[in-house]
Amino acid sequence: MAAPSSPFAFLEDLLGRVGQHLQPPAWAVHEVQHRVVLFLNHVLQQEPEAQERLVRQKGRVVLFQWRGFNMRLQATPAGLLDLAAEGATPDLTLTVTESSPFALAGATLRGDKPAVQIEGDVQLAAEVNWLVDHVRWDVEDDLARVIGDAPAHAIGNAARKVGGALRQFIDKAARSPSKPASQTE
Repeated sequence: MAAPSSPFAFLEDLLGRVGQHLQPPAWAVHEVQHRVVLFLNHVLQQEPEAQERLVRQKGRVVLFQWRGFNMRLQATPAGLLDLAAEGATPDLTLTVTESSPFALAGATLRGDKPAVQIEGDVQLAAEVNWLVDHVRWDVEDDLARVIGDAPAHAIGNAARKVGGALRQFIDKAARSPSKPASQTE
C-alpha cells in the first residue's frame, strides 16, 4: 500500500468525495458569483487602465472553470464585469487544471499562478493575463477608510508577516524529501 504523498491527502480525498455528492443550491451559487463580481468591480474601479482595457472588450464573455465550478463573466461598456447569461457562448475559456484545493492554495501563497488551459480568443486571453498581472487589491487602503491609516498599516504589516511565515512553511514543506512509498508484495 502506498503512503499518502502529502499530509493533506486524506482531507483532499474526503473533500473530493463529499463534493461529488453535496452541491450547493443554484441560488447560493448565483449569490456567491454575484458577490465575486461586486468585489472584482470594486478592485477594477481603483485601476483606470484596467477599466480602459475592459471597455475595448465590452460584450465579450470569459468562462472560468475549476473542477465542478464555473463562472461566466462579461465585460460591460463601463469597463467593469457582470455575470453573463448561463447559456452565453464564451469567447474565451480558462480552465484551472490543478484539481487539489490544497495544492492550489499552496501555489497561490507562494505567489505562483495556477496552471490554466486556455481555449478561445488570444487577444482576450492577453487582456485577462494583463489584468491578473497588474491589478491588485489594496486591502490596506480599504481598511484605512474604515479604521484609519495607522491601525490599517499595523494590520497590513502583521498580515504581511503572517503571509511570509506561511510562504516559508510551504517552501520548507515543498523542499523536504518525501518518504518513499512502502510496497506490499
